[in-house]
Amino acid sequence: MHPELENYLQRIEDLRQQVGELIADLPPEALNWRPIESEDDHATNSLAALAAHVAGAEHFWIAEVVGRYPPTRDRDGEFATKAAFASDLLRLLENVGAETREVFNALSEADLDGTREANGRTVPVRWSVLHVIDHTALHLGHMQITYQLWKGGQSKPSPRWFKRLPSGER
Repeated sequence: MHPELENYLQRIEDLRQQVGELIADLPPEALNWRPIESEDDHATNSLAALAAHVAGAEHFWIAEVVGRYPPTRDRDGEFATKAAFASDLLRLLENVGAETREVFNALSEADLDGTREANGRTVPVRWSVLHVIDHTALHLGHMQITYQLWKGGQSKPSPRWFKRLPSGER
């Protein structure tokens, strides 16, 4: 795998792991709770919906756009997700991680320098990959706040950035 892709993969996997650790021990009530219940633009999303959306977006940008896999994403379905068990969401995250590794293992440097089509627009492959990192980090922050609200102000400990670096980069 190209070293640049290895670096991107480490960042994506770190963020995905943090999403998984945040929801792993939660009951369905917590996973499906929304801080603001509403049917309009002021509604918030549940942890389950955000976890499904993070996985769906990674699948779309990495597998469908970069890897040119057939389209299967159901974005609206991601936001309608109701979780019976955290393990179902963890499996979804694990599956998309395996898919991302598969796509990255098949990419060449020329692919990395290339472009792809997404929703009728031409996008650089690097932008697509970096967008996954940016997008996942944004929603991880949303999830951390939702978790904290569910827990009445208690947050889940999160390792500092330098502790999340692979051992060779510390």
